[in-house]
Amino acid sequence: MTVGLFIPCFMNELYPKSCVSTLKLLKDLNLDVDYPLEQTCCGQPMANSGCSKDMKSLAQRFVETFKKYDYIVAPTGSCVTMVKEHYEPFFDEDDKDYNKVKASIYEVCEFLHDIIKIEKLDVSFPYKVGLHNSCHGHRSLGLGTPTELNIPQVSKLRNLLSLVKDIEIVDLKRDDECCGFGGTFCVTEEAISVAMGKDRIKDHVDAQAQIITGADMSCLMHMEGIINRDNQPIKVMHITEILAGGNL
Repeated sequence: MTVGLFIPCFMNELYPKSCVSTLKLLKDLNLDVDYPLEQTCCGQPMANSGCSKDMKSLAQRFVETFKKYDYIVAPTGSCVTMVKEHYEPFFDEDDKDYNKVKASIYEVCEFLHDIIKIEKLDVSFPYKVGLHNSCHGHRSLGLGTPTELNIPQVSKLRNLLSLVKDIEIVDLKRDDECCGFGGTFCVTEEAISVAMGKDRIKDHVDAQAQIITGADMSCLMHMEGIINRDNQPIKVMHITEILAGGNL
């Protein structure tokens, strides 16, 4: 089994610790992981801005870069959703390369939970943690059960965190509410975006969480900016940092 590691462009530049943690997590499971240096942006910002011509070239480049791997794994739900659900207009219906990529790309927690099916992690994280369920991963990829469905709750992220020793996962009032980031939405609708982010942070602070974690660094980045601006007593960490044995 060969795994192609896809790292979102903004994480590569701004959150290298989370990227390295993702690689370490996969390597510690004795997986054959490759990081293709020719990779670039998946095209999501261009798609959100209506730049379809730029989007097409990036979609084609992504498929060409990653088609050789058995699995493609990324520490992001939104970029994975981009590839799985929004590349189709740029490829023929019977395009073998795209169909292979579409079927073999996974968000890292989804991959660990559903494909590798890990049952044990020899790591400790002695902190109170609030889990943020990002919209793309939670609702598009099925990392958890949306509360609006009114069916028994399942959380793949929570299941993985439960393997970590000494961790305390706090209960939130609204554990799958949007943080307000939404890609370019946070630029075009700044006031609404910030208000939504403040609501999510307050929920975690009220639950006495020391750390907000999740599978999408974009959401965590949005909340981190508000936390820093307001001097809130809480930090953010990508879930791979915790699962890989990281610390504050």
